[in-house]
Amino acid sequence: MHLITFLEGGQSRVGVLDPQRREVCDLSRAAPDLPRDMLAFIGEGDGALAEAARAVAGGAGRLAAEEVRLLAPVPEPVRNLICIGKNYRDHAEEVQSMIATGSGATEAIPKRPIIFSKATTSVIGPLETVPAWLDPTQSADYEGELGVVIGRGGRGIGRSEAMEYVYGYTIINDVTSRRMQRGHHQWFLGKSIDGFCPMGPSIVTADEIPEPGRLRLQTYVNGELRQDASVSSLIFDIPTLIETLAATMTLIPGDIIATGTPSGVGVGFKPPRFLEKGDVVRISIDPIGALENPVE
Repeated sequence: MHLITFLEGGQSRVGVLDPQRREVCDLSRAAPDLPRDMLAFIGEGDGALAEAARAVAGGAGRLAAEEVRLLAPVPEPVRNLICIGKNYRDHAEEVQSMIATGSGATEAIPKRPIIFSKATTSVIGPLETVPAWLDPTQSADYEGELGVVIGRGGRGIGRSEAMEYVYGYTIINDVTSRRMQRGHHQWFLGKSIDGFCPMGPSIVTADEIPEPGRLRLQTYVNGELRQDASVSSLIFDIPTLIETLAATMTLIPGDIIATGTPSGVGVGFKPPRFLEKGDVVRISIDPIGALENPVE
């Protein structure tokens, strides 16, 4: 199921997207007892998904996809996005000599997951403008990533059960000010600029992606392929990330984990190819779809 948050008639609500028919089932009409907020919908678990499936099968509340404006599937996350740094070997080697981590992780290939966060206020939706002009250093860079959405809360989760806590998957562009990242010797400020976290277009539920390692991530800038990698190339896979996080913190429904980016980011070119006004970044992961955003 492709779950979306959309705007229609000035109101935000939850729907189910049919990518083939280009139709949206407006759950506020087809199943009015369901929450109209994605976090609340996720919190109701399998019951809400089953009721949504019945609503879709019933055929009520249909809208043409062109009639609605997609927002980020989780427009206001429950807390900061949990991000993983240097989680593809080729990207770790690509940026090692360029970016000071300030976290003690000086090795090219990390031995344990590097974890940081990204402010909720950075989140924007598909086709919204990335405000690169807000970066005072003019070094905004793209990072295409698979996002993992947590469905069940828990702590002390082991690898063997970790995937039971995954609700679904989305696409994230972890836009980053590279010079702020390096100058402040930490990653939070340079990654948390308002509008520096495009997300979407949907959350595809975990049952439709039984083997996330088979997913392929591709990032295009102005139609030029810059990143192309299999999720199977992650240094630390999804169960490892969940186990690592849940060893010390309680994961809660709606948490979002950005799993890391592969090589091909702008800072890796010589000279660097940072984002500029007029650029368009498109990140695709089938079957989730494509996340496209212009740059201002």
